[in-house]
Amino acid sequence: LWLAFDVFFDFIFLIDMFLRARTGFLEQGLLVKDIKKIRNLYLKGRQFKMDLISLIPLDYMIRPFLFRRCEEDTDWLLPGCAILRVNRLLRFGRLQRFMEQTATRSSMPNAFRVGALVWYITVIIHWNACLYFYISCLIGLHSDSWTYGRLNTQSLPSQIDDTLVRRYIYSFYWSTLILTTIGEVPYPQRNMECLFVTVDLMCGVLIFATIVGNVGSMISNMNAARTEFQNRMDGIKQYMELRKVSKQLEIRVIKWFDYLWSNKQSLSDQQVLKVLPDKLQAEIAMHAHFVTLRKVRIFQDCEAGLLAELVLKLQLQVFSPGDYICRKGDIGREMYIVKRGKLQVVGDDGTKIYATLIEGAVFGELSILNIAGSKNGNRRTANVRSVGYTDLFVLNKNDLWNALKEYPDARKMLIQKGREILKKDNLLDENAPEENRIPEEIADELQSSVRILQTRIARLIAERINTDTKLNGRIRYLEEKLSKYEALLGTIEDQHEGPTLFRTQLSIEAARRNFEREPGTSSRM
Repeated sequence: LWLAFDVFFDFIFLIDMFLRARTGFLEQGLLVKDIKKIRNLYLKGRQFKMDLISLIPLDYMIRPFLFRRCEEDTDWLLPGCAILRVNRLLRFGRLQRFMEQTATRSSMPNAFRVGALVWYITVIIHWNACLYFYISCLIGLHSDSWTYGRLNTQSLPSQIDDTLVRRYIYSFYWSTLILTTIGEVPYPQRNMECLFVTVDLMCGVLIFATIVGNVGSMISNMNAARTEFQNRMDGIKQYMELRKVSKQLEIRVIKWFDYLWSNKQSLSDQQVLKVLPDKLQAEIAMHAHFVTLRKVRIFQDCEAGLLAELVLKLQLQVFSPGDYICRKGDIGREMYIVKRGKLQVVGDDGTKIYATLIEGAVFGELSILNIAGSKNGNRRTANVRSVGYTDLFVLNKNDLWNALKEYPDARKMLIQKGREILKKDNLLDENAPEENRIPEEIADELQSSVRILQTRIARLIAERINTDTKLNGRIRYLEEKLSKYEALLGTIEDQHEGPTLFRTQLSIEAARRNFEREPGTSSRM
C-alpha cells in the first residue's frame, strides 16, 4: 500500500516538473509565454537541479539490496528505508510558495493560515509517531513499559488486539502528548529512550511556543478591524458621557455604529484604497460607482475622463432614521445619490409626505452648478428626511468645480443642461446671463492677473537695474577720462603760461565733445 502511494506521488512530481517547464513567468512586470524561453530558463536554473535530485529513488535502489542480503539481525533496517525518501523534502520550497500565493489570493486568508498551521503540526506529529515506533522496533516491541507492546498497558491493553491501526493510533497519540507537553506518558527506561524523550520535549516546547504565537497573531489579525472599530466607538461613548449627552441621543449613536458594523462599513473607501496607486484607485472607483454616476441626468453625456475624476470624489455617508439630509432654504453645497434605503420629501411640519426617494434616486444636482438666473438660487427647495438607515453618495460642490476646471467644454454642457431643466420647470430667468461666475472663479482670475502683473513689473525692474548699471559704468569711464585730461592740462600749464580760465573752458569743452561721440550715450540719457 505504501509503495503504491510512493509511486503515485513520484508520478505527481514528474507531472509538476513538466508543468514547471511550461509555466510562464514575469519579466519586468510582463508575462512571458514563450515555451522555449521558459523551458531553457527552468533547465538552467537551480530549481531544476533540486527537482531532479528530489526524484532520485534511493529507497527503491537500496530496498532490494537489503531484501537480498538481510539476515535475521538486520531486519530492523527495513522500516528505516522510508528515511531514504528525505530528498523529497527539497520540494518544500514549492509548498511554501503555494501556501503564500493561496493565502494572498484567498478571500479568507486568516482561516487558510490556521488550516495550514494545523496541517504542519499534524505532519510533524505524524513523523514523530513514526520515529517513536521505529525506535520501539529497534529496542524491541513488548520489551519494556516505554516501548509499544503488552508491557506498556497504555499502548496495548490486554483486551485490545495488536493491529496496524492500533499501532499507528497509539504512536500518534503518544507523539501528540509529548510534543504538546500535555498529559502523561510512560517514563523511559533505557538511555536511548531518555535521549529521545528529552529531544522530543525540547522540540515540543518550541512547537508549543510556535502554535501559541501563530494562533495569537492570527486571531489578532482577524479581530484587528473589530478592535479598531470598537476603540472608535468607545471614544465616542466617553466623549458623550463627558459632555452629558442625553441617553436618547447616545442610543441613536450606538445604533448608528451597529449599523455600520453590520453592513461592513467600518472603514471609508479612501482609507481602504489609499495604499493603492492612483490608477488602480480610479479603476476600482469606476467599477464601483460609474454606473451610479451615469444615472445622474446632467452627467449622462459627459466624457469618461470627467466621470473618472468625479467617482474618486464621491463620499459615502450614512444617515439614521429621522435625520434630515437637507431642509428647505438651506444653501446647496452637495448633491446626493441614494445607494441604499429610502428618503421622504416632506412638508415644513414634517407630517405631509410629497414623494419617496428610493435606491438610485438623485437630488441636489442643480444647486451645485451655480446656474445664473435660477429663481431658487442655490437654495434647497424641499425638506428631505431619512426613513430608516440610508446610505448616500455625496458629491461636494467644490470637488465638482475643481474637476470642471480641466474640462471647460463639459462645464458649458452641464450648465446648458441645467438651464434647460430649470427652463422646463419654469424656474429660470431667461434675461439673466448664461453663466454665473462663482466667487472662487473670480478670485482665481484675479490671482492669475496679479501674477501676470507681478511678472511684468519684475521684468521692468530688471531692465531698469540693467540700464542703471550700464549708465554708472559709463559715468565712471568718463570721470576717469576727465581726470586724465585735467592732469594733462596741468602739465601743459606748467610748461606754458596762459589764462587759467581759458584752460578750464577748453578742458570742459573737450570732455563734452568726447562724451557726445560715445555710441548710444545720448539715447540713454
